[in-house]
Amino acid sequence: MRKFWLLFAQATTIGLAVLFIINTLKPSLLPSAAHNGVVTLHESVSNSTSQIPTAGFSATTRKVMPTVVNIFTSTEIKKPTHPLMNDPRFRFFFGEEFDNSPQRGSNLGSGVIISHDGYILTNHHVVEAADQIEVALADGRKAKGRTIGSDPESDLAVIKIDLPGAIPAITFGHPDQAQVGDIVLAIGNPFGVGQTVTMGIVSAVKRNHLGLNTFENFIQTDAAINPGNSGGALVDINGNLIGINSAIYSPNGGSLGIGFAIPVSTAKKIMEQIIQNGSVIRGWIGVAVQELTPELAESFKLGNIQGVLISEVMRGSPAEKAGIHAGDILTMVDNKQLLTDSSAMLETISNLPPGKVVLFKLLRNQREVVVQVTVGKRPRPKQLEENS
Repeated sequence: MRKFWLLFAQATTIGLAVLFIINTLKPSLLPSAAHNGVVTLHESVSNSTSQIPTAGFSATTRKVMPTVVNIFTSTEIKKPTHPLMNDPRFRFFFGEEFDNSPQRGSNLGSGVIISHDGYILTNHHVVEAADQIEVALADGRKAKGRTIGSDPESDLAVIKIDLPGAIPAITFGHPDQAQVGDIVLAIGNPFGVGQTVTMGIVSAVKRNHLGLNTFENFIQTDAAINPGNSGGALVDINGNLIGINSAIYSPNGGSLGIGFAIPVSTAKKIMEQIIQNGSVIRGWIGVAVQELTPELAESFKLGNIQGVLISEVMRGSPAEKAGIHAGDILTMVDNKQLLTDSSAMLETISNLPPGKVVLFKLLRNQREVVVQVTVGKRPRPKQLEENS
């Protein structure tokens, strides 16, 4: 027995010695385990941390810059007519002070060529009320532009130029795949200094409730966007268009790192309707809504019901004709569950074709009510209003 015990002791001693040597010289040969409370992590062996081109973005800008144009517009401004301006003696004494001859105001912006036959996508506010439009291409060519149509509620417009020779066109990307942190380039004509490229990242997506447009679904970026960039291109690192630069958040008009671009997925739908119809046709039922806050839900004793509160019904509207009342809770449109978001509800109804009969599910006095609504055509607003 004593002999076996001595053999065991010697084997244990030799084993511990071997483990000590391996732990000292080749610890990687031992299984991973926690030592003194520190957990061993398995890290990636790949040294690739980015897909940024090693030569910068010169190839991307060479691809995109020919498709971004400078837009110069002018508008005739008429002064109020003075009743004595036709009297030559009055004109002699007061001259230009009361001159009511028309003057011209100018504006500048940017645009993106979207097709080889000269269609250009830009912002509505760039060409709004313009009676003369001049488009300057990156290669030095200039052409008169004409407005095909515009949509003030999304702040988009389409103009067209006719030029001999080849006209470059941008490649559309997939903004729905854009993620916060992606690198983007903004290209336009800030302050009229000439075509300029700035770089930043996607700061946020699906920004709304900003009060800029009726229909909002912005990509937010910190790429420098300044006055004159409006209507220009926001592209990914491969040079694909993902947005139309539209607005900035700034008290002084300069870039503070908060810019907004309209996703090209939205712009494409608007563009196609404008080219086909000259305007955008949207569904409309004539109601104003507000968010169903937890406080409102509690006051209406709704529990976990989701929907939006109908705060106003317009006289003579499709909603009034269908029997929808102010105070109703709209929970479902066309058998599609609504989110507790007025923007989602507005988008849902605007996508309905005018003339279609749609089922609306409502809660009224805690009872479910279903009505049939014949969708109307959304009127073109004189001023942007948030009703659907």
